[in-house]
Amino acid sequence: MDSRKSILTRVYLVYGFMFVISFAIIGKILYIQLVEGEMWKAKAEKLSLKYFTIQPNRGNIYDVNGEMLATSVPLFEVRMDAASPLIADSTFDKDIDSLALCLAGYFKDKTTKAYKSLLVKGRKNKNRYLLIKRKADFDQLKAIRTFPIFRLGKNSGGLITTVQNKRVYPFDNLGYRTLGWYKDGNSNNVGIESSFNDEMQGMVGKRLYQRIPDGNWRPMNRGNEIEPVNGADIITTIDINIQDVAEEALLQQLIVNKADHGCAILMEVKTGEIRAIANLGLTKQGTYEELYNYAIGESTEPGSTFKLFSLLAAFEDGKVKLNDLVDVTGGITQFGRRTMRDSHMGGGVMTVQQAFEKSSNVGISKVIYKAYASNPQAFVDRLHSFSVNKRMGLEIKGEGRPQILGTKDGLWSNSSLPWMSIGYEVALTPLQILTFYNAVANDGVMVKPRFVKEIRKAGLPVTSFETQIINQRIASKEAIAMAKTMLEAVVDHGTGSVLKNPIYKVAGKTGTAQVAQNRGGYNKTNYKGSFVGYFPADNPKYSCIVVINNPTVGGYYGGTISAPVFREIADRIYATDPEVGMNWTDTTHSIRTNPMQAGNTKDIQYLSKWLGYTMGVPNAGDWITQVTDSNGTRFASVAYAQTTIPSVIGMGASDAVYRLEKLGVKVQINGVGLVKQQSLPAGSTFLPGMPILLSLGFNN
Repeated sequence: MDSRKSILTRVYLVYGFMFVISFAIIGKILYIQLVEGEMWKAKAEKLSLKYFTIQPNRGNIYDVNGEMLATSVPLFEVRMDAASPLIADSTFDKDIDSLALCLAGYFKDKTTKAYKSLLVKGRKNKNRYLLIKRKADFDQLKAIRTFPIFRLGKNSGGLITTVQNKRVYPFDNLGYRTLGWYKDGNSNNVGIESSFNDEMQGMVGKRLYQRIPDGNWRPMNRGNEIEPVNGADIITTIDINIQDVAEEALLQQLIVNKADHGCAILMEVKTGEIRAIANLGLTKQGTYEELYNYAIGESTEPGSTFKLFSLLAAFEDGKVKLNDLVDVTGGITQFGRRTMRDSHMGGGVMTVQQAFEKSSNVGISKVIYKAYASNPQAFVDRLHSFSVNKRMGLEIKGEGRPQILGTKDGLWSNSSLPWMSIGYEVALTPLQILTFYNAVANDGVMVKPRFVKEIRKAGLPVTSFETQIINQRIASKEAIAMAKTMLEAVVDHGTGSVLKNPIYKVAGKTGTAQVAQNRGGYNKTNYKGSFVGYFPADNPKYSCIVVINNPTVGGYYGGTISAPVFREIADRIYATDPEVGMNWTDTTHSIRTNPMQAGNTKDIQYLSKWLGYTMGVPNAGDWITQVTDSNGTRFASVAYAQTTIPSVIGMGASDAVYRLEKLGVKVQINGVGLVKQQSLPAGSTFLPGMPILLSLGFNN
């Protein structure tokens, strides 16, 4: 009995203990369910559900004519809910081979067998988020939606897509440093992409995702997403066609002169709108790319282009007139212990205007030294009144700091005044120099350079940027008139004569400066050449500056290396801008002549009749040319030999190319207008394939 009682006691204790434990477990379950239930449900949901951000479409960037300069293209990550209960096993088994075949044939990155294995394995492992393709474009996504199984629809076909945006630039690197760039959700710290990032990025949205067993997240269709708000579009002032011309012209000149870097800027006179801004620098690989925005960021000594600043100050203070005389003393003079020299020695007494035309360092420095030697701070103060001593506050970042020394600065010396007068011991960026010249073209009104016209949302303007005036009048009308006279004279018979042409007048100034090598001072190998001016001079619409740094081949004077780039830009504008082109004036002829001087007989007959020219055109021969003799100017037939190079002087490009290529020579063209020169003279013999260069222009 005792043993039985002992056993029962132990059993009761075990059952009692188990009852207590069971009761505690049930109590805990009830407590969790009834008291802590909501908390644990929230935690469970938090671990398996998560909101992910949905990136909005970043705004586009357009040029002034509506050409797209930057846009965002959607890229899709394509996945499949391989374990979807909405895909019947019979459907999956029937169409899996066709789906694998379509995927392999379209993407060509895996074999049909590999795709089938991937899909079957995903089905077997109940993969709810099977990766099919990363970074598929929209056209690829459209094709995928037509494939077997997937064509059943978003739910029934198990197709899952998520989108990311990729920034693309349709014109590649044109205006690269000015546009800036945007990659992987970040904009660089320069250009429009950065400066207008807040407006362009829009507002992110949210979408609910659920964690699945393989650790990935899949979107849930609960209808509680927060839709993203797309970014605004930016309408720039850039004209991509002119930008292309500016960059190509600059590039060719940099290559020819084997220069280190250069820039070119074209600005509209009245509005300050930048139509083109090109920056190219030499890479370690020997190519030229937009390494830095030299146009707005490189603040260096301007050299001779600063002479206009100096003389305008003297004009405004009533200290100098255009016809005042100055003795350049053979192109050399002394200021204290420092010797001032002209780039071309020689010369005696000349007027102030002539000294400016010839860019005489000695002449300009003598004029300014005589005017301000007793009070050099007055010269500095007048320069400050031109608003050239402070940054302009551009829309894009990176503007270089201008430097105009004052007499109280530690670097001021007894020779600072004459050297400042010719563009040394001062520092300005190319855009700051252009803005000053633009003010002269604009009758003294200095406008702020502008890169953006509008901000638009859904095609409608929300912000428009108007012209901002930096200085209502930098100088009097009389002083501005004298400055304009000098600038026109530089091109008419001065250092900028390469820009003189019979179609439109250019006003401007050449500049050549030695570049200081930090503490190493100046040497005879580092130069920069520039040309800055405006056109047409009698009714300015555009101003332009071209700067080329450290050329190592050929010359280094601004009139030699920079002015040709200026002219190519200006010529293209005159050929394409109707508003400017309608104002062409012939500055060398007072009588009307047939615009076609030589060419195909039938073409000239038709053109003469259509334009109403009375000059007789003979019917004989396929080709005619203008001849001038004692009887006046007339057309005469030309018989071309088939064994020698003919003269194509005076022909248009198409006629000249047709005539020469018919002989088998290879024609290269430089410039626009009528043929002025040909590298192989008329009457010379030739071999098939031999090159011939034709130089075109507007003057006869």
